[in-house]
Amino acid sequence: MTNLMQDIRYALRQLRKSLGFAFTVILTLALSVGVATAVFCVIDAVILRPLPYAHQEKIVSVESRSRSGYQQPASWPSFRDERKQVSNFAAFAGYWDYNKLTLQTPSGDTVALSSVGATDNFFQVFGVQPILGRTFMPGEEEEGKNDLVVLSNEVWQQHFNGDRGILNKAVRLNGKPYLVIGVMPAGFRFPLNMRSAVYTPIHIDQPWMKGRGNHWLRTIARVKDGITIEQAQADLSQVFSNLGKAYTADEGRTVRLQELAQNIDSKSKGPLWTLLGAVLAVLAIGCVNVAGLLLGRGIKREREMAMRVAVGAGRQRLVLQLLTEGLVLATLGAIGGVGLSWLLLTLMRTFLVHALARGADVQLNWTVLAAAVAVAAVTSLIASLYPALRLSGVDPNHALKAGGSAGTQRGQSRLRSSFVITQVALTLVLLVVAGLLLRVVSRYRHADLGFDPTHIVTEQISLSPVKYQGRDLIGDFYRPLEDRIRHLPGVQAAGLINILPIDNYGSNSDIHIAGQPPYPPNLEMLAEGRMVSAGYFDVMGILLHGGRKLSPGIDRPENVGASVVINDAFVKKFIPAGLDPTSQRIDDADKKEEWTRIVGVVGNVRQDIYDQPLAERDWLMDEVPLMRRTENLSSMVLLVRTSGDPKLVIPAVRSIMHDLDPTVPFEEPRTMMDVVAETLVFERMESWLFGIFAGLALALAMVGLYGLVSHEVEQGTRDIGVRMALGATRQRILSMVIRRVAWMLGVGIGVGLLLTLAARQVIGMVIYFDAQKEAGSFAILSLLLIAAGLLAATIPAVQAASVEPMKALRSE
Repeated sequence: MTNLMQDIRYALRQLRKSLGFAFTVILTLALSVGVATAVFCVIDAVILRPLPYAHQEKIVSVESRSRSGYQQPASWPSFRDERKQVSNFAAFAGYWDYNKLTLQTPSGDTVALSSVGATDNFFQVFGVQPILGRTFMPGEEEEGKNDLVVLSNEVWQQHFNGDRGILNKAVRLNGKPYLVIGVMPAGFRFPLNMRSAVYTPIHIDQPWMKGRGNHWLRTIARVKDGITIEQAQADLSQVFSNLGKAYTADEGRTVRLQELAQNIDSKSKGPLWTLLGAVLAVLAIGCVNVAGLLLGRGIKREREMAMRVAVGAGRQRLVLQLLTEGLVLATLGAIGGVGLSWLLLTLMRTFLVHALARGADVQLNWTVLAAAVAVAAVTSLIASLYPALRLSGVDPNHALKAGGSAGTQRGQSRLRSSFVITQVALTLVLLVVAGLLLRVVSRYRHADLGFDPTHIVTEQISLSPVKYQGRDLIGDFYRPLEDRIRHLPGVQAAGLINILPIDNYGSNSDIHIAGQPPYPPNLEMLAEGRMVSAGYFDVMGILLHGGRKLSPGIDRPENVGASVVINDAFVKKFIPAGLDPTSQRIDDADKKEEWTRIVGVVGNVRQDIYDQPLAERDWLMDEVPLMRRTENLSSMVLLVRTSGDPKLVIPAVRSIMHDLDPTVPFEEPRTMMDVVAETLVFERMESWLFGIFAGLALALAMVGLYGLVSHEVEQGTRDIGVRMALGATRQRILSMVIRRVAWMLGVGIGVGLLLTLAARQVIGMVIYFDAQKEAGSFAILSLLLIAAGLLAATIPAVQAASVEPMKALRSE
């Protein structure tokens, strides 16, 4: 212990004498360890940490598909038959998480909350007990018994201040009293991305509960103890087969079970592991950089070590001393790295929460902190080991006689060159991935969406069904809302839609045009459906290509058959060439006079930013019968187009909504540019992180290159002086240094390109690329890397060419 304390004090004295060296090493370690710690925090929360449920290995998500292969939730009648007939499941539950509910808080405010409507055995799947009260009991999913609510811990704390007396009291959800029967523990969430949620037994309008063709209910289950997932799969597949034989609507439907832990964030796990590979590349660059710095410094200390050996210091003692210096640097680097990782996670929080189901769980913890210290220590020790062994084994006679030529041996030069080549190669790989990701994000952000997202702001509206029961939502709220907003200064148009494009898909159903031949039995011809106001098309700038627009004066609720406008994709998919689309009808009712009329054709709008526009038809909300308006229109999205910054109208919109109905919660408005950006949040996070890693790797590689050339110039001053004394010009010396740098850069880029091609499958988890098509991009990035490397070497190269021969020779 005494020796250790002496070594630490000696190391600190040595570092104080070389503040520039110490700062560079500590900064390199801090940057490398910081990014590694931040990414490990993400991987720990998303992949390694167990789910907040009991026996998570037994919990499975149930993915059912239609006969055409579309992912298709269960219908209520089909689910009840499935639950009754399965035998290998301890719990087989359904849930609905599409809607929000309004909560009237004890303070009188109204807030919108995420909600999960579930079957009575929902909580049995997870095996988690409430901290207060109970969960649902058998039979409480039935109408008349289902006005109950279980609060998440977040809702209990945020809106009821953790009041234990809330149990068995009524709270108003959507204006209707619900009895609070339980509070879940902190950390329990399902779905995992749903924070501040309330859980109620299922409340669904009767038409949706009756038809086997109404697919809306998601399913989750827990396999019985002693039963494998394969056995459960076989059991459920047989049930699906039996139902398909019994009911036409269930014919051809298939099912697949997947462990919930594997299903959550499944699309992001591959990219996250690749991201870890990128971090390891940055760590490797940092390690090589620190090793190069320590080796260069060690060469300068050869005389010092030779003197210590000459006076009796043992090799083991010298190695321990040098490794202690490395551990001191590692400790300081780890402190800086933890601080940097905290900053990175803070900056990434918005990305993480929106991009990953468990993004809100990402945080620094003791496990991660221990890993950060271990990474810093291992990195520093690996970087210190070779210089320590080399210096401890130095021949004192040779070192004391070598003078200024120490460290210029060919083997040492090759080793330092290999360090630079490694850094350049790894940097090029990171630059390639970052460049490809940035281009993909840019392509999606500038894709043709079918509308101009600039200058549009959106606001989610959630009306209380109880308050508006028997009332006209349109006449009492939506129409005056639109009219007043249209008259605001700077507002060009205002409209409403039930499901916002890009944000989510609409509902879909089979479509058949009257008079056309029937489709083959196993072919599903689906089209999206949305409910809109007449002003929606003006807000989005969607052009009319044929027929007429929807109009409240024509498309009225008393009409026998509904009217719709369709998009160009619908025409292409359903209307044979040569027919006028606006003369066609959709045979979606038993009586011919009730068939839906197509009255207009409009341009395409993407429902999802990654896919081409789907076939879509839009109904006018004014045509919904009065008795069904509360059921269908209580949740809508307001869209406002302005001539300037759309955020400037938000206070006025808030005021108008409050004047019309003070109980309507005003949620955080989003511009359509925000909606597009949030859709691309995972890609943006990837490109942001890879951009940081590539920039960091480039900086470290350039520092390493600068340090190598500077060191060689310093150690080779005598040789340069001899060359110049024998007639070498300054231009020739400069050219000699630049040629050596260019050779290292060229070899590094060659190795980097080979690594990129070799790791194509791993990189493909993040982004696919065609090497032949991307040859031009690779060439540009290689040239940029060469330019940066030559720039980094310019100063020491100029210093080499400025050596005065007589001074250089006299210095020895």
